[in-house]
This record gives sequence, C-alpha cells and structure tokens, in this order.
Amino acid sequence: MPTRHENQQGSVCRRTEVILRQFEEWLSQQFSERTREHYSADARGFAAWLTRAGFGFADARPEDIQRYQGELFARRKLNGEALSPSTIAVKLEAVRCLYRFLLKRGYVVCDPCSQMEMPRVPKTLPRVTMTPGETRRMIEKQEMGSMERAILETLYATGIRVSELCALRPEDVDVEERVVRVIQGKGSKDRNVPLTRAAAEAVAVYLQTRRQALSNLAPQLFLRRQGPLNRTLVAKLVKRCAIKARIKKAVTPHVFRHTVATHLLRNGADIRHIQVFLGHASLQTTERYTRVEIHDLRRVVEKAHPRGARA
Repeated sequence: MPTRHENQQGSVCRRTEVILRQFEEWLSQQFSERTREHYSADARGFAAWLTRAGFGFADARPEDIQRYQGELFARRKLNGEALSPSTIAVKLEAVRCLYRFLLKRGYVVCDPCSQMEMPRVPKTLPRVTMTPGETRRMIEKQEMGSMERAILETLYATGIRVSELCALRPEDVDVEERVVRVIQGKGSKDRNVPLTRAAAEAVAVYLQTRRQALSNLAPQLFLRRQGPLNRTLVAKLVKRCAIKARIKKAVTPHVFRHTVATHLLRNGADIRHIQVFLGHASLQTTERYTRVEIHDLRRVVEKAHPRGARA
C-alpha cells in the first residue's frame, strides 16, 4: 500500500504534468516550432530535477535556481565534453520563460529566476558561408522545374528560415510581383520578402510541373509524394545538392541565410534593410554580419598589406 509520502509525490507529479501541458500549449502561441521544442524539453528537464529534489514549481527559491545552474555547468555530454555556454543559456532561458508563465497563471507568487545571472555567451561569427560562385554552381546543378532548384533559389533569394520555408503555401508566393509573404514567422510576425527574377522563374516552373501533380496532397508549397517537407528533410535535400555540386563546405539551409546576408552586405545593402529582410527583432542579431566583413578585411590586410604578414 502506498505511503502518505508516495501519495503526495504522485499528486505533485500529476499536477506538474498538467501545468507542463498548459505551458506547452502557451508556447505554441508564442514561439516558432523549433524554440517551442527546445523550451518544452528543457522545462521538462528542470521539472524532473525539481521532482528528484522533492520540490514543486512553487517551492523553488533563488538558491535552488543557482544550484540547478551549477549542475548544468558541471554536466557532461556523452563524449565527456561540458555543455557550451550557449546551450546552458537556452536551458536557463526556458526555465525563466516557464516561471513567467507560472507567474502569469497564478501558479507561483514570486519568480525565483529574478536574480538569475545568465552565462556570458561569446558572440561567434557564422561558421560557414558560400561564395557567390559556389552558390550559383550549387543552384544551377539542379534541374529547372525540380523542387530542389525552387527551394535553393528561394533560400538564396529570401534568406528565410527553414521552418518558414516549410510553411509556405503557393498563395504566399507571387511570382508575378516577385514577393514572398512569410506568414507568422519567428516572433509571430508576418513580413514580405522580395523574390529575385531567377527564384520567381524557378518557383513558377516548379508550380506548373512538379507541384501541380501533387496539389491534392497538402496545402504546402514544397511537397514530395509522401507529403510536405520538414526541417530534417530540407537539410538532407540541401546536403545532397551540395554534394552534387561538389561543394566541400558543410552546407545547411541556415548557411543560405548567412550567405545571402553576407553577400547583400558586401554589395552595399544597409544593415537595417538586412534586419527587415531577415526578420530579426533586434539589430544586434544582424550586426554579426558586419563582424564577418571585418574578419574578411583582416585577412585581406594580412595578405596584401606590406606590413600585414605575420612574423
């Protein structure tokens, strides 16, 4: 027969699960699919940690949050490496987001995360970008009218996120006016993005040939016979296209986003226009591309300046 303590613990677990499901429903209205998945998993990880410590959400104090943060810094991955500051920051931001929700819903009366200091995350440059020649070769290796060609042209023309690409419908793309309407992008904000002539042509031919044959399967723009694409399938498609074009860099859909931003900046586009183009909420996010330019300029100086060579 269960003890009183076990009954209480079981009751706490059931209540925690109900709250977590409500939190996940709230997340679905606030964030992109990818952010939602991360925050949900990390909130559940924190809830499991609290349960092992014998606490519910309302029992946690600032010192408990500090202890959890310390355990994250001490945690090791399967290969023995420590979690990166950026990974820890995401996990802690999920907990902070969870308590904002709990406070709003009245499940807690104070926020134990109010004194939490986030780890300092180093501002890294985008690791991989393609040259204009590499980008052109990768795109032009794909058959006109194919889904692959239409996807690569769209990624390079618009710099949209892979989740935004997967959500596109035919009516979101005006090939005549050369505009893509990104519905409910990151942060639940819609935006219009211009489409290049090459991309508009590739999408138009794809719509008239491949997409028309699959029009009854699903409402999304990019379809296989098995149905719509997801992030994983688009990543595999891009990787195959890079191999076909003999691009040796590790090309992902996000690399296209970095690449188009870098190419626009190099060709004189204003940083604020690039911010709107990419759908960044903060100019600071966009400004990392200026650091790419400084990085490139430093290499040029080291190579070409009479006193630029290293000793």
